[in-house]
Amino acid sequence: MIAFSLPSLVVRILSTLHEAGFQAYVVGGAIRDLIQQKEVYDWDFTTDAVPDEIMKLFWESFYDNTFGTVRVSGKHLAIQFEQPSLGSEDMLFDITTFRTEHGYSDRRRPDRVVWGKNLEEDLSRRDFTINALALKPQSDEALAKALKMVRVSPEVSLDTEIIDLFQGQADLARKLIRTVGDPNMRFNEDALRMIRAIRIGSQLAFFIEEKTLTAIQQNAKLLTHISWERIRDELLKLFASPFPADGVMLLHSSGLLQYILPELMAGQKIPQAGHHIYDVWTHSIESLRGCPSTDPIVRLATLLHDIGKPRTFRQTNGKITFYNHEVAGATIARTIALRLRLSKAQTEKLVTLVRWHMFAYAPTMTDAAIRRFIRRVGIVNINDMMLLRVGDRKGGGSKATSWRLTELQRRVGEQLYEPLTVRDLKIDGHDVMEVLKIGPGPKVGEILSVLFEEIMEETKKNTREYLLERIKELGQK
Repeated sequence: MIAFSLPSLVVRILSTLHEAGFQAYVVGGAIRDLIQQKEVYDWDFTTDAVPDEIMKLFWESFYDNTFGTVRVSGKHLAIQFEQPSLGSEDMLFDITTFRTEHGYSDRRRPDRVVWGKNLEEDLSRRDFTINALALKPQSDEALAKALKMVRVSPEVSLDTEIIDLFQGQADLARKLIRTVGDPNMRFNEDALRMIRAIRIGSQLAFFIEEKTLTAIQQNAKLLTHISWERIRDELLKLFASPFPADGVMLLHSSGLLQYILPELMAGQKIPQAGHHIYDVWTHSIESLRGCPSTDPIVRLATLLHDIGKPRTFRQTNGKITFYNHEVAGATIARTIALRLRLSKAQTEKLVTLVRWHMFAYAPTMTDAAIRRFIRRVGIVNINDMMLLRVGDRKGGGSKATSWRLTELQRRVGEQLYEPLTVRDLKIDGHDVMEVLKIGPGPKVGEILSVLFEEIMEETKKNTREYLLERIKELGQK
């Protein structure tokens, strides 16, 4: 028996199913996180109740997929149980019927799902032993005791019993990722599990069990059956993990990286000159390791910032050059973004960071030059660009920062409050049309552009009086 502090809504779900005569268990990563004393974000349940029976018990639930999963929101549970102060209103809870799965002809999803008869059948189909744990109230009395407290507390203590059929707790203690049963069978069922093993390892700092890793290496090509959307989701979780560089290295050694980011591997054994101490591949990995950002897109951009170097590599009379590698890299980064089905915003951030990462600073730069740099990179990207540069420096064996980078950051901060876009002008297109007595057209935009360039050079001219007078002058040309 072990007592866990659980959200009151979790106790409510268990109690509601038990009172209706059904078995009910918390399953999956939630138990792993509880054991490790980490915050739980996803709560999954399994039960012998079928979807129609589950939906009768939880009023505003909905059938989420064809695999027996019913989803209910914390908001609707709070209303149903007349306890709006329970907390967890923003959470979603997945309740899935016991099931067994048959046939995976596309290596992605089961050809046929059959409602299972017991918990053992349900747990045996899961991916890894640390995810194949189940938790139930230790007794009816323990559940009743916890239920008395749900009205007064958003979290209550529940005496529980953990069902562990595949030594998942031992693997947790050993920091080991191991499949449930035959790893070749598990990866043939769903090839995405191979990336997931590495992603979980990067999140938890766990090792992959030898047989499981060997099976990944043997079955790596099965990844070609998986949609890019699913690969993207796992990859971004890996980049958001505490150890993304180790994850990428493991993707490479397992044979998976060649099917995800083959362009990155082209940097192996491409030498660099100057201050660099690594080849392009190693520098990219170490830059990712040194990047202080936790944003997965910024981390991906840091990994890919020199992706154009293999294509632009030249060695003449012993001199190594990579002319315009940032331009070539931006093109490659866009291709990768399209492949991974990144959103438009994610794509533009990735491409911008790769394209302009070769910025340089000198104390002689004018404030106008600093403002142009900010405008080129974009206000929303400027801090991310600095974090990429920190990773780039550390990936080359240098200190995280330098006096130049520190001074540039200071000057950027000073200019963030100055006009940086046409919208920052003290006049707009309506003023242009009114002064010149013209209608909408390209001339309005041309005049605004000229005015903005002037203001970029001398921000003190950004007054209505000056700009209205300049409109008159420009209109006469």
